[in-house]
Amino acid sequence: MASTSGLFATVFAMAMVLAGTTTSQAARLLADATPPAAVPGVPVVPAVTLPPMPAVPAIPAATLPPMPAVPAVPAIPAATLPPMPAVTAVPNTALPPMPAAPKVTLPPMPAVPAATLPPMPAMPAVPNAVVPPMPAVPKVTLPPMPSMPAVPKMTLPPMPSVPMPFLAPPPSA
Repeated sequence: MASTSGLFATVFAMAMVLAGTTTSQAARLLADATPPAAVPGVPVVPAVTLPPMPAVPAIPAATLPPMPAVPAVPAIPAATLPPMPAVTAVPNTALPPMPAAPKVTLPPMPAVPAATLPPMPAMPAVPNAVVPPMPAVPKVTLPPMPSMPAVPKMTLPPMPSVPMPFLAPPPSA
């Protein structure tokens, strides 16, 4: 039951996401395609005419020096390898026969007595419970955080060397 409701919630959430995306896209296309309507009571902004832009001077074409020719790479001669030595054949040798494994007899397995289990008790139905509404959490405003004064740096005195009791040598007799 719980796995089915979880699957239903997942499918429902995916459908809502897909439906919201499609609606948002359609609303955006509609908003881009239709001109905005004049709002009553708001004066219309007059169109602004811009002065003509000055012409951009043409950039002269740069002449590049000719590309130097790439020298040809000399051909590498084919390497000659020494002949491969012949592999000597391994002679066929007769192996001794495999010794026979001794026959092992196992004792008979004891019989397991059949067990009868009591019937499973029926599960009582869980009633549908109505959950009370969640109370609203009041908004709490916190006082401003006091600023911390800077802590001055201090140099600590050196630690005195104290012999450790477990490092002391054992007493002599």
